[in-house]
Formats: sequence, C-alpha cells, structure tokens
Amino acid sequence: MDNLHAPVILDIAGTSLNADDRRRLAHPLTGGMILFARHFEHRAQLTALCAEAKAIRPDLLIAVDQEGGRVQRFRTDGFTALPAMRTLGELWMEDAMRAVQAATATGLVLALELRACGVDFSFAPVLDLDHAEEAASGGGALGGAASGQSRSQVIGSRSFHRDPRVVSLLGQSLIQGLALAGMGSCGKHFPGHGFVSADSHHEVPVDSRSLKAILAEDARPFEWLSLSLSAVMPAHVVYRKVDSRPAGFSRRWLQDILRERLGFAGAVFSDDLGMAGARMIEGRPVGFTEAALAALDAGCDLVLLCNQSQEDNGRAIDELLDGLAAAQARGDWTPAIDSEARRAALVPQSAPLTWDELMLAPRYLEALARLP
Repeated sequence: MDNLHAPVILDIAGTSLNADDRRRLAHPLTGGMILFARHFEHRAQLTALCAEAKAIRPDLLIAVDQEGGRVQRFRTDGFTALPAMRTLGELWMEDAMRAVQAATATGLVLALELRACGVDFSFAPVLDLDHAEEAASGGGALGGAASGQSRSQVIGSRSFHRDPRVVSLLGQSLIQGLALAGMGSCGKHFPGHGFVSADSHHEVPVDSRSLKAILAEDARPFEWLSLSLSAVMPAHVVYRKVDSRPAGFSRRWLQDILRERLGFAGAVFSDDLGMAGARMIEGRPVGFTEAALAALDAGCDLVLLCNQSQEDNGRAIDELLDGLAAAQARGDWTPAIDSEARRAALVPQSAPLTWDELMLAPRYLEALARLP
C-alpha cells in the first residue's frame, strides 16, 4: 500500500488478530506493529501472527523489544537466552576482543531468531551509560547525585558500560550482528537516560546537566554511531538547561542537535506515548493526539502507542488514528515523504531463513558458541 506517511506503531490485543486489530492495521496512518511477551505462546503461533499481519499490510514494520537480559519478550520454545548488555561490558574488562565478538554474536542470534518468525526489527541496542557506580560512591566527575542516590533503575543492567567509548564499540559490534541478519538497529535513549533515577513510565525525569556535559558524555555513542544506526529513540527526560520539553518533544534535541550537529540521517521513533510520563509537556498533561503531533513536529518520524489495545477496547489507538487523520484534513499536520522513506528502510529487504534452516546455518551455530 502506498502511503505518503504512516507514522503510527501500535499494539494488538492478543496472540492472533481480531477484527479491530485488522481494521487498525489496515489504516493508512499505521506503519507498524509492536509485540510484547503477551503476544507470544510459541514459535508457530508467532510466525502465523506475523504472516497474518503482513497479509494485511506487506510493508508493515513488525517490531519488538528483544534487547537481552531482563528485556527479552520471547524466551521459550527455542529462543536463546540473550545476555544483558552489562554482561558484555563486564567481559570487555576481562577480554576486549572476546567481548566484541560476543556482542556481534548477540546481535546476530537476536536478529536471525526474530526474522525466522517474521519479526522485522528490535529496539536495540541500548546506548545509555551506566552511572550506577558513581552514584553509589557519591556522584562522580559530573556530579549531580547525593551520596548513595541511585541512578536509573529503568536502565541498570541494560547498559553496556559507564565509558561512552566502550558503549560505542560494543554497540557497533551488536549493530553489525543485526545487520548480518538483515535487521536494522535502534539506539536508545537519546541523548542518555542513565543519569536520572525517575521512571518515565510514571513521571518525567529531569536531568540538570549542561548541554556541554551531556554531549561530552552520554550523547557520545549517538554521535560516534550516527552513520551506523538505522534509528534512534529519544528519552522521555527533560534536560532543563537545554530545553523545557522532553527530548522526544524537542526540536532543539531532535533537529538542531541530533540531525544537524551529530549528523544522524536515520529514523527517529518517539518512546511509548502510552506512558504517563510521555504525555506531559511543559508541566501540562496532553492527550494522545496532541502528544503524537508534538513528537512529529519536533522531528520524530514514527510514534509508538503501546499496551492500549486491551484498554477500553483500544479507544486510545482509535483516538490517535482519528485525531491524526483530522489534523491532516485541517492542515495542522503535514505527512512527510522523507519520514515514510525512513520507515520503509527499516523493513528488511532480504528473505529470512526459516527456523529449520536456521538450526543448520553455520554462522548461527558459531554465533551461539560465542555468546557469553
């Protein structure tokens, strides 16, 4: 289906498509479907679900959070238990080159297994810095934490390392593994979520550091990997010395800094607009449509609305699709051809191996052997 711009990534109700799911997936503003653990029973069911969705929309981007460690939606019926990113960072401290190999192997196994079941894309790698150790010791060089104050528990072991150089090198290796399987990558959470302790699922965290400090530390992996990353997801964090809006609603962060200063040319996703912290702009709660329009206006190409299909029969999803369509009709939102091209570029162009083929693939078997 030819769409000028299909920016909405939505979820579905269960392990197969119902009539409302099919109607929403066929909507011209729907560009993707995100899956969670509740959508998985076994590999055959997942494969059938993805095939059913693609039958409705062949260009649909089917995505999941399959990072490894505690954030891995599919864990059973043959899916490999992937290491947490911190495990790869710890391995780096023992044997850097082995860690590089392990990171590539992790990306390759992750992507090959997902693609064998019809999933196109994973929101990985996490490029946030692990500030936990400096918090425990009283703040560290950048300051900003009282002694014993914890940093982001949302990030924690999802981070490779404290050092942006290590994060970038291991992130690049994982990206290479994804690419070997024909899958794109998504660096998150720009310009860095690891320094704050609040959970953006429930509130808007605030980072009080200067732009200079953030660019010198947390944003470095995004700068160094700007040519390698297929996509970026901004943080639902207010960096108050830079902008009063969270990064995902900030033209300064997404256009002036990410696009212009750091030279990133890939797709930009909003984080989940279903999170309570994601619908606060300058201290004011906003609805789903206003939040999506603010994200798109700031420079996001795609907006995520997750875990809403089971709430009130998916009212929030219909509200967003109808609201964006109405905004387009009024001229309040203009679809972007460049954004649609960036979305389409995330859909794999090569045919995946089937699961049976995968079990005999030499590169996959070698990658399994190199996991930590």
